[in-house]
Amino acid sequence: MAIWQWALLCLVVAWLIQSVGVWVQMRHYSDVFKGITQKYADGFVGAGQVRGRFAKGTIAMIVVTPDLTVRRLMTMSGRSVFAKFRRHEAFEGMTLERIRTNPAILDAKDKGMAEAIRKAVEQIDRVRTDPERRPGLTGLKTANT
Repeated sequence: MAIWQWALLCLVVAWLIQSVGVWVQMRHYSDVFKGITQKYADGFVGAGQVRGRFAKGTIAMIVVTPDLTVRRLMTMSGRSVFAKFRRHEAFEGMTLERIRTNPAILDAKDKGMAEAIRKAVEQIDRVRTDPERRPGLTGLKTANT
């Protein structure tokens, strides 16, 4: 086989490995999201993400009660598909207003983390003002039956 055929074969194998990795990561994200929405039927869920071109990407997920107390704050940050959500128990019980005023409270050095948290809080604010959405279903569009 010519060298260009080997290079093409290596490119196809790398693409397949990347596709499997993305599928695994998306499955992990949807499993975590489904678990949260099933466990907490009331309140609101907000998810924010920041894509990194050369820096690491970050996803933040915040679950709050109807009175805007943080039940769960989780972040996933990294450059590979092996990144997993980390739970930040220190912020459970904190008010959403405190996080809203200082989104870098989690990690002042990581600008992507602060931006993802800010976007998650904005999503919660948008959902709270939307009369069509009900607590517990903030990330889902429901059919009216």
